[in-house]
Amino acid sequence: MPRNWLLTALLLPLYLSLTACPASGEESASASSNAVPAPAPKPATMPDDADPALWVIRDEDTTIYLFGTVHILKPGMTWFDEAVKDSFEASDELVVEMIKPDPAAMAQVIGDMAIDKTGISLRDKLTEADRTKYEAALARLNLPVASFDPLDPWFASVNISLIPLMRNGYASDQGADDELQAQAKARSMQITGLETPEQQLGFFDNLPEDVQIRFLNFTIDTIDEAADGMEQMVIEWANAHVEQLGELMNAGLEDKIIYDTLLVNRNKSWAEWVEQRMAQPGTVFMAVGAGHLAGDSSLQAVLAKKGLVAQRMEY
Repeated sequence: MPRNWLLTALLLPLYLSLTACPASGEESASASSNAVPAPAPKPATMPDDADPALWVIRDEDTTIYLFGTVHILKPGMTWFDEAVKDSFEASDELVVEMIKPDPAAMAQVIGDMAIDKTGISLRDKLTEADRTKYEAALARLNLPVASFDPLDPWFASVNISLIPLMRNGYASDQGADDELQAQAKARSMQITGLETPEQQLGFFDNLPEDVQIRFLNFTIDTIDEAADGMEQMVIEWANAHVEQLGELMNAGLEDKIIYDTLLVNRNKSWAEWVEQRMAQPGTVFMAVGAGHLAGDSSLQAVLAKKGLVAQRMEY
């Protein structure tokens, strides 16, 4: 088992951002070979000063800021300033997806949920063709092919997804969530987690095994594109290109059960939390994965159905 397995578990919320891989040329080709291709849009570039998107919900005595995070970034990126910093400093509570637990406690949760209990090797659960691709991918990553044999498919996928990012300069302690929690602790600010580690692990662990294997196969098929895909996703985030970011971040969620489990159902649950919190006075800075704040199933869309309108803040 790779030595970063515990670190990966502590970074579990970032998994929703790891599907940010561009479609292959074959998948994105026009259905008609005679069609005139549309002009390619000008690619976004990394700004010197990132200004990620920010929203606000207000009533007479309650303010909730909504901020989309990327859970893993490269060192040296500037984003915690201007409206983001001002809104954070005006808040008396930080709300995040999950508060990172003590490593020993997390290890216990992993032992209960991520290690396969059937005694069947992960590779033995794959078809011959999928096993061949899987072993080839691990060899390209310089990992022994038996590295993840004791693990459930979903947990192997989390680990494999992280490896090329870490090798391309992304740091485990540089995510937007890490910065916000560090700032909150420095201010002795209340920090609330929307989900527990058991819940977050459970979203994956409770997926049917065939779905987990499909997700693993997707990870293997796109592993060589992961670093470039992540870079593009961070660029879109830094430029506050909300819809483009949502398309990238949710690219691997075509499977309905995965889409509902990892995105739709969580947004509905978080919307209930927001609705209840709006009944109490105060100012809250709510930071969740940016993929949750884009697209037709976004948290804002769910909130709008409850009569809670999130207004985009321009800065």
